[in-house]
Amino acid sequence: MNIVEIKELTYTYPGEDKPVLSHINLSIEKGDFLAVVGNNGCGKSTLCKVLNGLIPHFITGDFSGSVMIDGENTLDADVGTLARKVGYVYQDFENQIVRPTALDDASYACMNYGMADYEERGRRALERCGLKGREKDYIWQLSGGQTHLLALAGALALEPEILILDEPIAQLDPAHADCIYEVLKELNQSYGKTIIVIEHHTEYIADYCKNVLLLKDGRAAWKLPAKEALGRVEELQACNIFPPQVTIAAHRLRQEGVISSGEPLPVTVEEGKKTFGGLQLRPMSKEEARGEKDGAEKTREENKKSRETPAVRFRDVSVFYRSVKGEPRKVFDFLNLTVYPGEKIALIGSNGAGKSTLMKLMTGLIKPSSGSVAINGVLHKEIKPEQLSGQISLVYQNPEEMFIKDSIESDIAYAMQVRGIKDWEERTQALLERFRLTDLAGRDGRLLSGGQMRRASLAIGIALQPEILLLDEPTANLDIATRKEIMRMLAEIKGITSTVMIATHDMQLVSEWAERIVVLSQGEVAADGSRNEVFGNKEITERVGIRPPEIFTMGQALDERALCYTVDEFVEAFTL
Repeated sequence: MNIVEIKELTYTYPGEDKPVLSHINLSIEKGDFLAVVGNNGCGKSTLCKVLNGLIPHFITGDFSGSVMIDGENTLDADVGTLARKVGYVYQDFENQIVRPTALDDASYACMNYGMADYEERGRRALERCGLKGREKDYIWQLSGGQTHLLALAGALALEPEILILDEPIAQLDPAHADCIYEVLKELNQSYGKTIIVIEHHTEYIADYCKNVLLLKDGRAAWKLPAKEALGRVEELQACNIFPPQVTIAAHRLRQEGVISSGEPLPVTVEEGKKTFGGLQLRPMSKEEARGEKDGAEKTREENKKSRETPAVRFRDVSVFYRSVKGEPRKVFDFLNLTVYPGEKIALIGSNGAGKSTLMKLMTGLIKPSSGSVAINGVLHKEIKPEQLSGQISLVYQNPEEMFIKDSIESDIAYAMQVRGIKDWEERTQALLERFRLTDLAGRDGRLLSGGQMRRASLAIGIALQPEILLLDEPTANLDIATRKEIMRMLAEIKGITSTVMIATHDMQLVSEWAERIVVLSQGEVAADGSRNEVFGNKEITERVGIRPPEIFTMGQALDERALCYTVDEFVEAFTL
């Protein structure tokens, strides 16, 4: 039985010439667990907003075709009616949390519908989402993953047959991401809910989804079983989608004739053990081993030379947040950390470990409860805010928070204008050109695509040419092309800002970009070193809950001596 039937759907946003969805024909079976994939801007979120009636009832535009949800035409039903059929958890799910406590929020929609059992429905939804026992907790007591689950509970309380989640794990650590998907799996298998996820993390698609829908150029290119879909490596990569690293590696080795072409490509590490079972780790030559060692020693020597003038130094820093309920929340307790000029640092750790707090301490947005923070040897309290903002800049996790004017040109120019920088107009134009934003100069930053927002926020962040640049989750929600573009821009800004720190859950970014990895856990620095020193230490990864790239796990499963962080390294390391 099909719960969704779409015929000849075409939709164009107001003011746009080209439709974002064009002649879509699609059927979704009741009880499916469907992943919607495609490059940024291909219409994934637009399609999902058609399913719950936001388009065209709330977001107007040129709409044609028919969309049937459980036998009802969306054009004949209002948004309130469709919300009871299609629950939606948005990418910016925090905006769905409207009440102070968990039970209050989970039951709020049911109360608005005048349901006599609204509180019972809220409790039931919380239990199904793994939040039983947290009913009286204030929302600020919840972790990021728990808050996401609360948003899901709020939608689930109305007991819709379809649940849509837009990028459900984009900003979550592995433990919280696993929790989200385990809840979705339970809702799908035990309660028969039809689950639709917009997802870039194909390793989760491989583990949990039944089918995959590819959107391409505004059309539904195909809908296939997940294993078959993820095996279309070249087609997915052409659409800027990362298949699982295990799958890409097998595809490469098959092309090189190292493994047989008779079997389907593996999509998980478990399947990879069988596919790669006959491979052996290639011995590393003395020259290669010496090269790795010399590189690590060179980095340490350069750091030693910088010790006299650190870029940032934390000394015995403690941070406590006062709480309305319970004891003050401890983020850091006697934290010590030194950042050296010219370093490329990845800051990692679970949600709530303090990554964003550490960055806000550096910029002066948060003051330590005790201890000190110094920039270039000068204590924060001795630096005026306007001087500090010229030395260090933070690009926020949600790039739309960087936009305060009505155009990105004005946003980029703003900090330079208010400081009276003489050549601000020329520098603004140069930044627009450098980040390929010239054609978008007059657009409101909040209305740009995800990749365009990231580029614009980077331009704003380096407008004052800070010595230190901080980036909070710069690659979240991005497809391959946009992610590579951000990586390329990080390399290009080396001449503008010398020291860069990135807080991220993207372990591929960490492995490919960072020279130094700092791991935060329970208010302290749990590990600090190279990728081998961090990811090669099982005690650290298990205790802190960080997960190296999938291909690293695959290499370790074959031979514990293997330290492969990219597909290229894996293919080079293993042979028959």
